[in-house]
Amino acid sequence: MVESNIFEFARPEWLLLLIATPAIPLVYWCMRLYGRRKLRRFGNERTLRGLMPESSAVRQWIKITLLSLAVGLLAMALAQPQTGAKLRSVESQGREIMLVVDVSNSMLAEDVTPSRMERTRYAITRLVERMKEDRVGIVAFADEAEVLLPITGDYKMAEAMVKRLSPDLIAAQGTDIGEALEVAMLSFTESTHNTNSRVLILITDGEAHDEIDDSLTQRARDMGITICAIGIGTPEGTPLKIGGQHVEDEEGNMVITKLGEPLLQGIAEATGGIYTRSRNDAFGLEEIMTRLDEMEATELSHQRFEEYDEQYQWFLGAAILLLIIESIILQRRNPLLKGVALFERDNNDKKR
Repeated sequence: MVESNIFEFARPEWLLLLIATPAIPLVYWCMRLYGRRKLRRFGNERTLRGLMPESSAVRQWIKITLLSLAVGLLAMALAQPQTGAKLRSVESQGREIMLVVDVSNSMLAEDVTPSRMERTRYAITRLVERMKEDRVGIVAFADEAEVLLPITGDYKMAEAMVKRLSPDLIAAQGTDIGEALEVAMLSFTESTHNTNSRVLILITDGEAHDEIDDSLTQRARDMGITICAIGIGTPEGTPLKIGGQHVEDEEGNMVITKLGEPLLQGIAEATGGIYTRSRNDAFGLEEIMTRLDEMEATELSHQRFEEYDEQYQWFLGAAILLLIIESIILQRRNPLLKGVALFERDNNDKKR
């Protein structure tokens, strides 16, 4: 167990209330300007103010400032600031799941609604939300492959990485499934070595230009990796559009992007996995999740922050103190105290 100084907010949505901190003085300033304009209609402003000696603009500004600061502190308290007191090693039974996601330009096709890429992001987010004990990693690929997220039990980080999935991630366009599988296979941790709890989920339209070497799938079997594949798209295909414009080949013909099912089926079958096709009514993850539930789980260890120390009471206490001070300060000068001169000597003292 390791001590940690991690600071975070349990309910960060309440921080939006911080907008009120500068907004309250601004609204008050606008109201004063409006009030001064109306006051000028009745006569000279300086003369009128002489008729209201108890009025104090300074006091009113102090009260507004205290109120706005109190609202800001209350927003901080509602957001539940916490410090991570301990970093604990947690043991669980689960699997390591590496998501290998195609981010080539063909994933922008709209033969599934709203597009192959957007539907993939949505489905992976739902998958991560359902995870409890498993660990997950993400590899994005086009003509090159990149580990976007190493194997982790941090599901919030995984969801954040899923939102970044787009063709902009990989500069070299194309669809090199072989390289993507190799990079993903090397990304599993040693803790699952010699187990059957390694799963690789390949999500692509399967429009690769090179065949997959049988030695690659053989190596996956030797490493205890089961490859499941989800084909996204339609065999009939659809014209590819980027930025609303149809993409044309070197001969000026529209590029048609089609789902390459035979390749994906072969990869899945060679490693004992399953292949499903994404449809508009279902992405295909249900079949794969059922397959995952049947697979062997192994003991996994990961670090987790526990026993958070709540810090909201400091902000709440400061806010209450400011509100008490604000309520004590009067908007106008107290006429009962106008004759009191604490810092002046009386006439008798002067004579002495």
